[in-house]
Amino acid sequence: MKRIVIFASGSGTNAENLIKFFHNREYASVIQVLTNNPHAKVLERAKTLKVSALSFNKIAFTQTDDVLNILKHSKPDLIILAGFLWMFPKHILNEFPNKVINIHPALLPKYGGKGMYGMNVHEAIVANKETETGITIHYVNEHYDEGAIIFQSKCAVLKTDSAQDVADRIHELEMKHFPEVVDKLLKH
Repeated sequence: MKRIVIFASGSGTNAENLIKFFHNREYASVIQVLTNNPHAKVLERAKTLKVSALSFNKIAFTQTDDVLNILKHSKPDLIILAGFLWMFPKHILNEFPNKVINIHPALLPKYGGKGMYGMNVHEAIVANKETETGITIHYVNEHYDEGAIIFQSKCAVLKTDSAQDVADRIHELEMKHFPEVVDKLLKH
């Protein structure tokens, strides 16, 4: 059985989607959700779906081995960042090489980097009058949004679109493609 751990910082819609997708799969399941936000809605979603969920602080994540030790105990085959906003520390990446992936709400390398998440991305895309955007699923390295690209899917940006219109379209792409891409990665 392949073991998945999800890191999230907010509402957890991608985490919920992944948990449900893998719920009745014989070869893989989401075993744990970890968050840096003790008030994140993802904690409620995980509890409702009967998945272990824990929150941690910056010291436990970056300055000690507390989070690393939780991961070592969980033995994940894949660590998924689904709306997780902190830079992933090198000591954890070194322990899990090519096992940490992220989803980004734009077509990297455009609109990536520190501060480029959520509505910030969609507002920049609309402000710059882009004609297309999309999602990128990529491996995580020690720099924001610079890891090797695994998958991208595009959608149009209309002249009349608001940032919320773009966000809604991106959300649809995430819901459709993220579980499928994770599924393929786990079957290799």
